[in-house]
Amino acid sequence: MAPYASEDSQSQDQGPGQSARRRKAARYAVPVAVLGVAAATIGLVPALADSGDPELPKITAQELIEKIAASDTQQLSGTVKIHTDLGLPSFGGAAAGGLLGGGAGGGEDGGSSADPKEKLPELASGTHTLRIAADGETKQKLSILDDASEYSLIHNGDDVWAYDSKSDQAYHAKDTGAGDHGKKERSGEVPATPKELADEVLKASGDTTSITVDGTAQIAGRDAYRLQIKPKQSGSTVGAITVSVDAKTGTPLKFSLTPASGGAAVIDAGFTSVDFGKPAASTFDFKPSKGTKVTEADDLAKQGGADKAAPKGAEELDGLEGMDGLNVIGEGWTTIAELKLPKEAGDLASGSAAGSADLPPDAQKFLSSLGDQVKGDFGSGTVYSTRLVNVLITEDGKAYAGAVTKDALVKAADAG
Repeated sequence: MAPYASEDSQSQDQGPGQSARRRKAARYAVPVAVLGVAAATIGLVPALADSGDPELPKITAQELIEKIAASDTQQLSGTVKIHTDLGLPSFGGAAAGGLLGGGAGGGEDGGSSADPKEKLPELASGTHTLRIAADGETKQKLSILDDASEYSLIHNGDDVWAYDSKSDQAYHAKDTGAGDHGKKERSGEVPATPKELADEVLKASGDTTSITVDGTAQIAGRDAYRLQIKPKQSGSTVGAITVSVDAKTGTPLKFSLTPASGGAAVIDAGFTSVDFGKPAASTFDFKPSKGTKVTEADDLAKQGGADKAAPKGAEELDGLEGMDGLNVIGEGWTTIAELKLPKEAGDLASGSAAGSADLPPDAQKFLSSLGDQVKGDFGSGTVYSTRLVNVLITEDGKAYAGAVTKDALVKAADAG
């Protein structure tokens, strides 16, 4: 793979022909995308512990939010450590995240082990080392480093490549919307200035959220402010979200989500090294070697490969088809989604799905380990729990889900 070299450690300015709207899109998108790819969808291992609390000028929460919004970081490269602990079990060495999110194709039935939806769900559990690089909104690279292999996802212009060195397979797709988000009209949707954005964020937080500056830290050798976001409402499983922001550039360097129940962070991701120079153009080059199996996304779609890799019955859940609408209960951190499940899904309330022939043995163990029988005015059901998100499925086929406690779900079901 191409090296993560720096071509110009001082160059961060864009060409004079670039539109202000395009700069704004990249300004907001690049730092979020870098950590968000490990976020969305992650406490860090001891190696990521803060190495000191630097003395920095005092700053308010509003000023720090403005600083993030005003950040003009469009080029960077570095190494990220990510740790996720949702409290999901592992069976026979198989992570629960893989059971639910990916790994089904593995190159079989027309699929590809290099397909991002096969590989990226691995980030839902355990500790991973990533190398990232970004050069504006059309060039990004993310590599997941294992002991003896590497997986890379490269976006370069209108091409998206993914390569799995372990299986020597590549996946190629066309990004027909490359750069479009910088061209679309967004008037009335995005605040015009960083101050307006900060005002909107603080206004939206209202009575549900506390936003403060919780001191300083040193991340990847750089001085940073810690922006802490905490629910004011009771009943949420979220304890606090902390974002460490580079004091000089305003770029988020570390993200941590701790649960209300205490203990290690559920999600934690942060740079261990970072360079704000322009990555070398060769960083984003990729050409499959002779003998590499290449899967084209368009061909896979025509062959129905995605459908073949899906578990039996999954087509009924696609796009929430077969579900009787969605009802949102509550607001802020205690928001709960209520929906009516397809008839076949009602068995989950009694745990009978664990004996279904449609589920592999590991998935049966997985569901059984998460299930907790509950009763209330609504009847009976089963709560499937993680350290962050809980789901209640009732005997009459309704589902209640949110980053809330089990008691909050039961209360919502009773009210319903």
